[in-house]
Amino acid sequence: MTIRCLLPLIAATFLCSGSVSVARQPKRPSQPKPTATQPVQPQWKLFTAPDGRFSILMPGMPQREIQTQKTYMGVINLEIFVAQPPKQQVAYLVTYNDFPHSYGQMTNPQEILNKAQYMALKTTKSNLVRQRNIRSSNGHPGKEIEYVNSGGKITKNRMYVAEGRLYQVMAITTRKQHKTLARTITGYLNSFTVVLKK
Repeated sequence: MTIRCLLPLIAATFLCSGSVSVARQPKRPSQPKPTATQPVQPQWKLFTAPDGRFSILMPGMPQREIQTQKTYMGVINLEIFVAQPPKQQVAYLVTYNDFPHSYGQMTNPQEILNKAQYMALKTTKSNLVRQRNIRSSNGHPGKEIEYVNSGGKITKNRMYVAEGRLYQVMAITTRKQHKTLARTITGYLNSFTVVLKK
């Protein structure tokens, strides 16, 4: 899984999808498959967003992508942070987008979370496995969903609405790696913290 392969999945989870366009990269020659049977354990480190508004444990320094998207609310920037440990079929992601002030003030957070879930499932052509309402460590409303796309990739996604921003914290993996990395994925999702504005 490369970041270019993941971008369509990431963009699909964006609240106001439908007008997302992702440039496709030419296919690279296939790499020989690793022979190791056990995944290499990465070094997990605390990562703080450049604007200081969230922190999370990541398996190394994540790559950062910024997409500008036209939506019915106006132009919105989608920030994407992706970390992929070597020799593992898993990607750890945090995405966020800020809402225009008027939309964030007028819209119920649960409605935003429900729309985000609907778009994630529809655009990735995925089946919902489970869902539950959650709260961030400092009380912001959220939702956890798990879904499987047509290619068999499993996504565990925690979404939070906090101070005019939609955060999505995801782990995308294969069925085999999902079982092996279940505890690691839960630890990763649990490490996410929204840092309140001062």
